[in-house]
Amino acid sequence: MTTILVAADADWVRNQVRSAFVTDDCSVVEVVRGQDVIKSVKEHAPELVILDMQIANMGGIACAIELRLAEEAGRIPVSRIILLLDREADRLLAQRAAADEILVKPVDAGVLRRAAKRVLAATAPIEA
Repeated sequence: MTTILVAADADWVRNQVRSAFVTDDCSVVEVVRGQDVIKSVKEHAPELVILDMQIANMGGIACAIELRLAEEAGRIPVSRIILLLDREADRLLAQRAAADEILVKPVDAGVLRRAAKRVLAATAPIEA
C-alpha cells in the first residue's frame, strides 16, 4: 500500500488530494501545520509527501527544505515530494526546495495522479 502525506491548511486542497487517491492500494494522511510534517513522516513513512505552498505556520517550501535536511541527516526515511504552488512566479524559489515535482494550483485529480505516478516511478536517487 502506498502512503501519501498531504500538508495543507486549506480544506479544499486536502480534499482534492484525498479524492485523487481514493483507491484500495493508497492511504492518505493529512496534516494542517507545517511543524507536524516531520513527525508524520517519522510515524507513517510515506512514499509521497504533497506540500501546499500555504501550510498554517510553515510554508511548503520551508517544509520541503526541512524534510530534505532531515533525510540527509538520517532522521527520517526518504520520501518523494510534490510541491503545490499558488502561482507560477513562485517556481524559481520552489526549485531550491529540492521537490521532485512542482505543480501550480489548481490541479485536477488526473494531473495530480499522473505527477504522483511519475515521481514514484523515478529511479534516480533523491538529491537532498
